[in-house]
Amino acid sequence: MPDEIFESPELAGLYDLVNPLGIERDFYLSLADGKPLDILDVGSGTGLLAVAFAERGHRVTGVEPAGGMLNVARTRPGSEKVRWVEGAADTFRLDGRFDLITMTGNVFHVFLEDSEITAVLANLRDHLTDGGRLAFETRNPAVREWEEWVPEKSFEVIEAPGIGRVEVWNELAEVSRRFVTFLTCFRFPDGVRHTAASTLRLVDQPRLAGFLSDAGFTDVEWFGNWDRSPLTPESPEFVMVARRDAVTV
Repeated sequence: MPDEIFESPELAGLYDLVNPLGIERDFYLSLADGKPLDILDVGSGTGLLAVAFAERGHRVTGVEPAGGMLNVARTRPGSEKVRWVEGAADTFRLDGRFDLITMTGNVFHVFLEDSEITAVLANLRDHLTDGGRLAFETRNPAVREWEEWVPEKSFEVIEAPGIGRVEVWNELAEVSRRFVTFLTCFRFPDGVRHTAASTLRLVDQPRLAGFLSDAGFTDVEWFGNWDRSPLTPESPEFVMVARRDAVTV
């Protein structure tokens, strides 16, 4: 079930202002340099990356479970170049296979149980060509980024077109060995406050490697950030590019 921040039209419209694409955009686009590819963007959100791929001549499909985010994506300039599909990462079914599948925005965190992760990776593998690549990222739990998700460190004010100044901040709700639950809070110019809760799964690098191997992915490249720096214990992200093994598992 998508979080409220993704389903609500009012909150989905603010998503890009709160979570702008940075250097990760260039990293993912660099994976598709050269000839046109068939690309699938899973958890495509408001469509920023999917449209950027399409504008470079690739054949792109975006899959997103949240209707609010899809509505934003479908009105984005250039959105007509993308095929948009409403569906969940573990259950969507599409004709054909893809040369590259991307899953950005730390989408991987929302798969809370081992069974969900296994189902998602199996489904993505099934949608890749032999030798096709899956690229995604997730936060390194050892860095404990969530300790910054408190009002005094996360508070910001954004200027929302047609709305005005919106205050945004995070509040931690609960942290355990495997999960982090936090609130994203919005206060609109009229004083109305919206709060959206999210729970994220924490997975360390050895466990991630096991999930990928069990799903039939090989030749995994591991990076510690979007600049392709080597993965270290202090790296903020696990950035992965994995290849579909041609051998049926």
